[in-house]
Amino acid sequence: MAGDPRALLRAMFDAAVAAAQPERVLGRFLPPPPKGRTIVVGAGKASAAMAAALEAAWTGPLAGLVVTRYGYAVPCRQIEIAEAAHPVPDANGENAARRMLETVRGLARDDLVICLMSGGASALLPLPAPGLTLADKQAVNKALLTSGANIGEMNCVRKHLSAIKGGRLAAAAAPARVVTLLISDVPGDDPAVIGSGPTVPDPTTVADAQAIIKRYRIDPPTAAQRHLAQGQDETPKPGDPIFRDHEVRMIAAPQASLEAAAAIARGAGYATVILGDAIEGEARHVATVHAGIARQVRRHGQPAPAPAVLLSGGETTVTVRGKGRGGRNVEFLLGLAVALDGDDGIYALAGDTDGVDGTEDNAGAMLAPDSIARARAKGLNARALLEDNDGYGFFAGIGDLVTTGPTRTNVNDFRAVLIERA
Repeated sequence: MAGDPRALLRAMFDAAVAAAQPERVLGRFLPPPPKGRTIVVGAGKASAAMAAALEAAWTGPLAGLVVTRYGYAVPCRQIEIAEAAHPVPDANGENAARRMLETVRGLARDDLVICLMSGGASALLPLPAPGLTLADKQAVNKALLTSGANIGEMNCVRKHLSAIKGGRLAAAAAPARVVTLLISDVPGDDPAVIGSGPTVPDPTTVADAQAIIKRYRIDPPTAAQRHLAQGQDETPKPGDPIFRDHEVRMIAAPQASLEAAAAIARGAGYATVILGDAIEGEARHVATVHAGIARQVRRHGQPAPAPAVLLSGGETTVTVRGKGRGGRNVEFLLGLAVALDGDDGIYALAGDTDGVDGTEDNAGAMLAPDSIARARAKGLNARALLEDNDGYGFFAGIGDLVTTGPTRTNVNDFRAVLIERA
């Protein structure tokens, strides 16, 4: 492996994904069984796998409902698994969210709600606020996804157009105790941002949501504009008594996955530098910074001597201006390819740990020193494709997409830049 940069990059990515698998981490975070009933709810790309891990570790009866993305279901015996669309929501998600609210209503103080949340939950729980329709939510979601807004900003808007997000699921479950188990896919691991925080207090306001819509020049449907302008349907805030005795437990996060990947690299004889687990910004701009650091390693041995691996996580954004295909990871890699322009001895892999880069069928892609040359030989212009937001077309054209299928976890994006000794 040490002599094959591609194999090493893939081994690091696989280790990062494996470190966040629910069956490996969930059991030690479970609360003791309650005197009353135990109800399980949840949403996200990892939620079905989390439900299966919970059933395997729990000693008493369970009931409940979780919703995951199409293709991400895992068979469970006691917990119902529903599937819905992501990233643009559909009616199955709306119905699942409505049923979830009904599932937790009418519980007693001796009952326990275990909420399983992971990335993707915002789109999978698209229950509109009063006066809104699913079509309104879909229109806002599509606009947010291409606006350049970061995940915290997107989820702020989503919370204030929702009947279940931003602590409203916890409000419906009162007076039952709620324990929320989280797999983080957001920079900073903020529980209020993960899945738009259905069971945690929301520090953001309607005014914040309005400011975000204005900042990114989003034109929401009339009903959504009217709902926000009225400002009467605010989310439950920190300090609200409905959250008394509730607990939030983070069971997996990007940093642990980066450390698992670093261990693989060190075992192969590479110095490792974790640049950060919460890096944000336009994907192509983040790529330019990574390219500069990689060149510094190769030419000057800083911040580590080659051979070395730079690792980073977080969630970049893509402001879509072109008509090409691709998510933020192939956008990052194509930006990196353009910035490096064939520099010798530098390889990279970027991928989404959930197995899906944006809305495509790949997790990400692989970059090698000869990628630009191989693409040029096939008539592909890297700069033109980057301007068209067509990272998918570039890497598909040279056969360097990374495809995993559903991983059933999600700790955000993974980036590794491998620098060989000069």
